[in-house]
Amino acid sequence: MSLRIVTLNIWNRMEPWDKRLITIRNELATLDADIIGLQEVVQIKPTSAMGDAEASTEFGFDQARAIAEGFDYATCYGRNVESPYPMGNAILSRWPILRTMALPIPRVETDEHRSLLFAEIKSPYGTLPVFCTHLNWKLDEGHVREVQVRYITDQIRGLVAPNQSFPPILMGDFNAEPDSDEIRFLRGRTSLGGTSVYFADAFGVAGDGSAGATFVRSNPFAAVAREPDRRIDYIFVRGPDEQGRGEPLEARVCFCEPHDGVFASDHFGVTTTLST
Repeated sequence: MSLRIVTLNIWNRMEPWDKRLITIRNELATLDADIIGLQEVVQIKPTSAMGDAEASTEFGFDQARAIAEGFDYATCYGRNVESPYPMGNAILSRWPILRTMALPIPRVETDEHRSLLFAEIKSPYGTLPVFCTHLNWKLDEGHVREVQVRYITDQIRGLVAPNQSFPPILMGDFNAEPDSDEIRFLRGRTSLGGTSVYFADAFGVAGDGSAGATFVRSNPFAAVAREPDRRIDYIFVRGPDEQGRGEPLEARVCFCEPHDGVFASDHFGVTTTLST
C-alpha cells in the first residue's frame, strides 16, 4: 500500500494553453496520482464583461477544474487575497477534502504576492495534511525564500502536531536549488534563526541519483529565461514518523516529454511514491 503524489507548476495560462492542457492531462492519466499539487493556477470568476466562452463554466475560467475534469478529483484553490492577479495554488485529491486554508506568505519588501495552500484530506490511510506553495522566483532573493520557508514550517507546526496524523506533505515550486540555504533548512542540513526542521526531500532520498533538474533549457518554454538548468520543484514529507509512514520509496521527474511537440509547462514536475 502506498501513496502517489505529483507536483507541477503549470505556468498559468501562457500560450499555447489549450495544447499544454492536453499534454498535462495525458501525463496525469499515466501517473494515476492520488494527490496533485499545482502552482501558477488561474481562476477567474465569471462577470458580465466576460465572453460566452470564458463564462461557460461555473467559475468562468478555472485551470484546476479543467485539468481535473474526468479524473474524479476533488479540487481546492487558494491565492494571496492581496494579489492583484487571479493566480494561486491548487490541490487535487482522489479523496474528499475536509477543509482548506490559504495563507499569504511574507513578501519581505518585494512586489511578489505568494501563498501557502493547506488541505486536510480524508484518505484510507487517515487524515492527510497537504501543503502546496510557490516561493519568490528571482535568483538573488534567497534571503526572501529563507523567511518564507521559516514561515511555512511554522504554519505546518501549528496546524499539524507531530504524529497526530499522516506526516505533512509539502510540495511546490521553491525556486531554489538543493544546496541553497532555504532548501538545506527544510532538509535538516542547516538552521535558520535558531530553528531547525527535517523534511525528507523525496527526489533526494529516492530519486535516480541524477540532478533531477526541473527547469531546463532543453524545454523551449524555459529556454527563453536564459537561466541555468536546476532542480527547483520538490515534494517534501516531514519526518521522522514513529509508524514509518511517509517514507519516499521512489521519485522521478515527470512532465518532461512533449506531446505532439508541446511541453506541459516551462517546468517539469516531480512525482513520488510514499509508504503508508
